[in-house]
Amino acid sequence: MQVVVITGLAQGIGREVAKLLAANGDAVAGFDVDAKGIDSLRSELDALKGQSLLEALSIDDRPGILRFRDSVLKKFGHVDVVLSNVGIGFFGPFEEVDLERANKCMEINVIGTAAIFQAFVPSMREHGAGKLIAMSSLVGQIPFPFESIYSASKFAVEGLVLSLRYEVEPYGIQVALVQPAQVSTDFAAKIHKLPPEGSPYRARAKRFIDRDNELIKTAPNPLQAAQKIIQVIRADKMAMHNQIDFKSRFFMQINRLLPAALRDKILLNQMDIKV
Repeated sequence: MQVVVITGLAQGIGREVAKLLAANGDAVAGFDVDAKGIDSLRSELDALKGQSLLEALSIDDRPGILRFRDSVLKKFGHVDVVLSNVGIGFFGPFEEVDLERANKCMEINVIGTAAIFQAFVPSMREHGAGKLIAMSSLVGQIPFPFESIYSASKFAVEGLVLSLRYEVEPYGIQVALVQPAQVSTDFAAKIHKLPPEGSPYRARAKRFIDRDNELIKTAPNPLQAAQKIIQVIRADKMAMHNQIDFKSRFFMQINRLLPAALRDKILLNQMDIKV
């Protein structure tokens, strides 16, 4: 049995990962700001006879995270894996971005990842083993237009994890990134709002949203994404970069291999946003 901590697990991918782990006999600890989602997930895990410790808690509640950590270690003794899954999206032309809202995105996506990892590194270091897995995104390496703030947050998560690796590997702690492109959830729908009438970016943003809505129809569902993450959790030696589907792997490859001008042309065509 492994003890796995997951943030943002009330819905979507995190919820599916928790259910797969519980069905396999692993213990799941986690939190989410969605209290109703936490209650219903707790009932599902109980039905699977799984051990769990779930709380309604916000990722920006630093003292709360430390209390949660203490409760987890008291109940289970140690933690094998931490999956930083919590995150929010952000969409809009950079020129029109509300920077206070942008700051909230950076706080949740970047500092939230740092907070949950920092909470559990000491016990993993003393235990001499552990895995830290962060949810990044395709846009953590391939910046998309109208997603400047979200891309910046995922670039930051990747930098954090890549840097952290050098510090914790000598203590038996592995780190990894998961980089989904699209997953068929309402994640994008929640953030896709057209710029106001009169905005010079409105027409292209609309074409971007329409194209994204088409692409998501063939995207992996949360269960398929969770099954890939379970493979990462189970790996004896985790790969650093892990994509969910073929399309993500393909775009990551051409991002590494093709000249920048050609990459840009493919991206603008793919998202139907040529001027």
